[in-house]
Amino acid sequence: MASVYVAGLGPGVGKGTVALGLAELLSRQVARIGVFRPLVPASGRDPLLTLLTERYPVSAGYEASYGVTSAEAAELVADGRWEELISRIVERYREVERECSSVVVIGSDFAVRQDDGGDEIPRELGFNARLAVEFGSVVVPVVSGQGRKGDVSGAARAAYHALTDLGATVLAVIANRVPEGFAVPNGVPVPVWAIPEVPAVAAPTVAEVAAALDATVVTGGEAALDRDVLDYVVGAAHVPAVLEHLTDGALLITPGDRADLLVAASAAHAAGNVTLAGLVLTLGEFPDPRAVQVIERLNTGLAMLVVRSDSYDTINAADRIEAKLSPSTPRKVQAALGVFDEHVDTAELSRLLDVTRSARVTPLMFENDLIDRARATRRHLVLPEGTEERILRATETLLRRGVADLTLLGNPEEINRRARELGVEIGAARLVDPATSEWRDGFAERYAELRKKKGVTLDLAYDVVRDVNYFGTMMVALGHADGMVSGATHTTAATIRPAFEIIKTVPEVSVASSVFFMLLADRVLVYGDCAVNPDPDAAQLADIAVSSAHTAAAFGLEPRVAMLSYSTGSSGAGADVEKVAAATALIRERHPELPVEGPIQYDAAIDPAVAATKLPESAVAGKATVFVFPDLNTGNNTYKAVQRSANAVAVGPVMQGLRRPVNDLSRGATVKDIINTVAITAIQAGA
Repeated sequence: MASVYVAGLGPGVGKGTVALGLAELLSRQVARIGVFRPLVPASGRDPLLTLLTERYPVSAGYEASYGVTSAEAAELVADGRWEELISRIVERYREVERECSSVVVIGSDFAVRQDDGGDEIPRELGFNARLAVEFGSVVVPVVSGQGRKGDVSGAARAAYHALTDLGATVLAVIANRVPEGFAVPNGVPVPVWAIPEVPAVAAPTVAEVAAALDATVVTGGEAALDRDVLDYVVGAAHVPAVLEHLTDGALLITPGDRADLLVAASAAHAAGNVTLAGLVLTLGEFPDPRAVQVIERLNTGLAMLVVRSDSYDTINAADRIEAKLSPSTPRKVQAALGVFDEHVDTAELSRLLDVTRSARVTPLMFENDLIDRARATRRHLVLPEGTEERILRATETLLRRGVADLTLLGNPEEINRRARELGVEIGAARLVDPATSEWRDGFAERYAELRKKKGVTLDLAYDVVRDVNYFGTMMVALGHADGMVSGATHTTAATIRPAFEIIKTVPEVSVASSVFFMLLADRVLVYGDCAVNPDPDAAQLADIAVSSAHTAAAFGLEPRVAMLSYSTGSSGAGADVEKVAAATALIRERHPELPVEGPIQYDAAIDPAVAATKLPESAVAGKATVFVFPDLNTGNNTYKAVQRSANAVAVGPVMQGLRRPVNDLSRGATVKDIINTVAITAIQAGA
């Protein structure tokens, strides 16, 4: 079992990013991850612990994931019962440890002092070191890179020696929030990784500012309050002077009676001259309703807050606000995970942790593994629905996590306007308008050539390739992108028809098909074909099964194929059973290395007890991982029944058999669904 203790050497070092990154890393490898915090606040819930216990639902809940409250600890220490405090915390930790494969422990913040070398070492570091030893945890100390002029070597050495002198085992040292141009640490016998200061992680959100200032929210919903505050600008001068000082991510602080500044700043934001974080009105003055009406018609998507303090006190209070990772800051969480994965050698860290990968594959493990594998084979994908809100939110997360490089299709001005309204950052995405793209002529010529036997002229092709799905498919076919994901606002036919016309199937496969990854509580299954082929014949069914097995293997699942029917073995008869039997025979003839059983009923395929009765000698019965349905009616209804009845997560449909990957989204797809599908498409492209 891996138990890793994240110890922050001083407050504000950002150990939350490290704890989150470690938990995410372990969640890709073990079926049950625990998180633990020795001390939590006496009142309210610790935001980081709340985030981790909610994000990793296989862990114990919040109430079971901490040792004692700060009030309980203070009482025990005041009475001199130090060993009792340690004992209580260790006892609580053991309860979590017994239930989990790995545990991430988040150490506590303490006051600091200067050591002889000028580096800050917590006075109570011994407390964290003692607990790490009692827990049997390896320690990852986190030191601050702020104010060190680019050199974190001294801080890293001090952290390592301070902890080892106290008997702890240091796994690696992480310097967080380091400035650009930092020196490579040296003289430390363990790996040292440096994470740079990232505004999207370090900056507070508008919601955090509102809470800290006890502000009244006049306008702005959840998206507006989730914007990052990168700067503060006090509006006290004339409009031109204030506009000149506005910066991207700035929170404008101004008296509530300055309607001129409020309207002018909102107009500048709506026009794209600057992207503001929000507006704060001081002195408890609410703005003129006529000004609010104008601002609302500008559709800025900005939050407007009212505070009772004056501008001076407001800016002083705002400057002291510290950003927190919590369930209410999902964009910040994704940014933190992205910067951790980019700057920490997670492969080396996994090796050092020496975690044995679980034989079970949970939904969380599968989804996190998708992100990890997509990052490792980073590809360029095109998303045709560039102005759709869910696509834009997914794009921000995908770019922050480094999952793929992305092209969004649509009018760039409209895409950027929509992104400003939503407060999402998509600056790293390429924006292409099919109507004006320099590629349009070449795409039309190629499409006309491909479809000339169908009577497609060059003029008609020129109109066809303006369609975002046709344009995106041509990008994939001609190498401008490695894959495409669409369908959030388009039908399945509109998404995959261009792929059938332009990309076509691989030579050895007679038919393109699809699978769903069914994420059950303790395993991942593959269902095919549940979305494309209404009634495949025996040869097509065999191709679907082989394609499904290859897809399973490509995503780390050992393929054991069950060819489903209403009878098992030779117990039944009829055309449908004969079709499945013929398909099974074809698979065994062409792919003797592939474990396959059929005809077989679903219960015999998945339940070892039933399999022992019906097919005791089968290598597939009772432990199938790939389930091939005889027709679309059966497959589509079954996957939906399992999804709803067993609370399974259905990821897909994932297209297979095409020369290059194109995948379809459900029109009800969530942002998470889009992220998973993009990751799957990137992995397919990499393969």
